[in-house]
Amino acid sequence: MIDLTITEALKKLKSREISATELTRAHLDRIEKYGEQLNCYITVTPERALSDAAASDARYAAGEALALDGIPIGMKDLFATRGIRTTAASKMLENFIPEYESTVSQKFIDSGTVLLGKTNLDEFAMGTFSKTSFFGAPVNPWQMERRLTAGGSSGGATSAVASGLAMGGTGTDTGGSIRFPSAITGLVGMKPTYGLCSRWGCVAFASSLDTPGPIARTADDAAALLAAMAGFDPKDSTSAKNGFDFNGELQPILGGGKSLRIGLIKELRDVKISDDMQKIFDARIADLKSLGAEIVEVSIPNILDALAAYYIIAPAEASSNLARYDGMKYGLRVDGTDLIDTYKKTRASGFGDEVKRRMIIGTAVLSSESYDVYFMQAARVRRMIADAFRTAFDGCDLIVCPSSAGAAMPLDADLTPLEYYALDLFTVAMNLAGVPACSAPAGLSENGLPLGLQVVGPRFADMHVLQLAKHIQQFANIDNRPTKVMGK
Repeated sequence: MIDLTITEALKKLKSREISATELTRAHLDRIEKYGEQLNCYITVTPERALSDAAASDARYAAGEALALDGIPIGMKDLFATRGIRTTAASKMLENFIPEYESTVSQKFIDSGTVLLGKTNLDEFAMGTFSKTSFFGAPVNPWQMERRLTAGGSSGGATSAVASGLAMGGTGTDTGGSIRFPSAITGLVGMKPTYGLCSRWGCVAFASSLDTPGPIARTADDAAALLAAMAGFDPKDSTSAKNGFDFNGELQPILGGGKSLRIGLIKELRDVKISDDMQKIFDARIADLKSLGAEIVEVSIPNILDALAAYYIIAPAEASSNLARYDGMKYGLRVDGTDLIDTYKKTRASGFGDEVKRRMIIGTAVLSSESYDVYFMQAARVRRMIADAFRTAFDGCDLIVCPSSAGAAMPLDADLTPLEYYALDLFTVAMNLAGVPACSAPAGLSENGLPLGLQVVGPRFADMHVLQLAKHIQQFANIDNRPTKVMGK
């Protein structure tokens, strides 16, 4: 049962070939077997999972099954879950138990999913390898003995899904935090159009960039999860009045006489990527051409400035959002000699080095001396990038580019903060522009590690993005079944 996709499992559940309880127990058994080695969960909820599964079985018996009834998932520990610890992988919120449910997690409850637990991540979603987690880094299940990164910040979710410790997962993507970890774990990771999925009840990092989205083994599975997550939310002022309708299978967007213009970004041609990535990129583009796609060159003139703009805007918003953690209302409190001393001691103890680094940067660029020089300049670059994407889509339907420069690196790779930041080069521009982007498994490196390609579309072209991602995954034909990934 561990190797079933969500689509396959739903068919077997509906035919009563398997039960939700059996499916859930199989995943809980696997968590018990591999959970500690992979460190992909912060909190496991077996009692809640079995209760959810029993309710799903009752609905199947009554002929009242919901859209995702009985599907066991992992919820990124950034989404508030009523009565269940929600930590944001931080010491600050180590023991925080919300009295409310995030919109996204509530939508999954309403769809009948089974909650296996809360998945690991970078502290407050700030990082690339999930190494900044207060609870330690999750491990990539591909070649597990090598202890490779599962990516970040949604590394716990990708580790869990790739290893069969969940059938699907939720992530958040602020600068690539769904797409990069999905690419290096052989999964489909979708960053929807900004505003398609509600941010309400999700611990904030950078509010104008944070985008909840699904992580799954196939494009069809990702579409099914996105259909459950998407929709207008009056509690989120940035929520769009758009939904995402999905009938159970993504239809081909190429072949059978269908025409499609696929853009390749001119400014990324000279960016260094691994030989494996270049080979796979060229092969998948050739595959798409064989289905009748027209390959055109497009220009995003400021795309190489996106990284610098992102690392001004995101820390600035983080500085503002994380000001609430002062030991007064919730979370960690370290008493000092007076109010100011309590603030200082609480924040010094509660935040890790990377979070502190970004808050200091963010506070600096928002200071009166630096606001116009740094923040406003970054905002102008952001607008130019968004405008450039709109212009590019006048000349093409979708864009394809690498999701990362190469395959997963060791968790103990000796990188400077700037080198970690540079790993976001291929993904941050899409967050700045608010456009949908999906990483799809595109092939394996020479040493057998997965590589991903990214499909990017105009705002609210999420369905088309997933349709092309499915073509790429089908051409790559990577066997990402958990028992194949882990060899057991």
